[in-house]
Amino acid sequence: MAEAVIAGIVNQNVLESDQIYVINKENRQRLKELHELYGVNGCTDREKVVSGADIIVIATKPKDVKNALKEYAQLIAETQLIVSVVAGVSTDSIAKSIGKKVPVIRTMPNTSAMIGYSATAMCKGEYATNSHVEQARRLFEAIGTVSIVEEEKMHVVTAVSGSGPAYVYYLVEAMLEAAKEEGLDEAVAKQLITQTIIGAGNMLKVRTESPQVLRENVTSPNGTTAAGLKTLDAYRFKDAVIECVKSATRRSEELGKEN
Repeated sequence: MAEAVIAGIVNQNVLESDQIYVINKENRQRLKELHELYGVNGCTDREKVVSGADIIVIATKPKDVKNALKEYAQLIAETQLIVSVVAGVSTDSIAKSIGKKVPVIRTMPNTSAMIGYSATAMCKGEYATNSHVEQARRLFEAIGTVSIVEEEKMHVVTAVSGSGPAYVYYLVEAMLEAAKEEGLDEAVAKQLITQTIIGAGNMLKVRTESPQVLRENVTSPNGTTAAGLKTLDAYRFKDAVIECVKSATRRSEELGKEN
């Protein structure tokens, strides 16, 4: 996720690459890779960078947030903006780990940020102002859309849009496999499926009809689409997707409690 956001910010010219500093626990090779790919700075003087940053982005695994913040808590000032892209961890938990009244904006982008098409949701913590929200919004709008939500909704946001690209890729995997089994060239199948996903997404974005109506418009009685949808219903496709989102939501809630 961190790389996706960095790629989006650099590719969309939101910031110059040399304005971005990257810190990790110990993987120097990874920092070198990010520098070679995007021109960002692999951090050598951590203390100087953290204390001098305008915005500090937390992009660790949930289990590592507390230790990472405690390591730098003394260097963080209440004038700095903390932006989190970590699943499940609340703004209150982040502020408490730092031990100061720092403004925290919690976000959940997705990996499509890499090409400027992220769907990002965000909420503000107790000490963040509307000005902080706008500052974060400008940053993330450069890599996609931004929706402001209540923090209690961030768990389901994580399940829907944070994890959402993986669900779509999984669908495409299955469609590709079926196309190959039916004798279609893989490259041709991928091109057709990819454009179909793009077209359907743009129809949802541009048209005012509901997804149900758009689906019904494609489905002629006793036609090929109807036959395919009948099979999906037989395998309880809709129920599976609903349970998928619910399971991801519960996991996000568990991560918050664990960390």
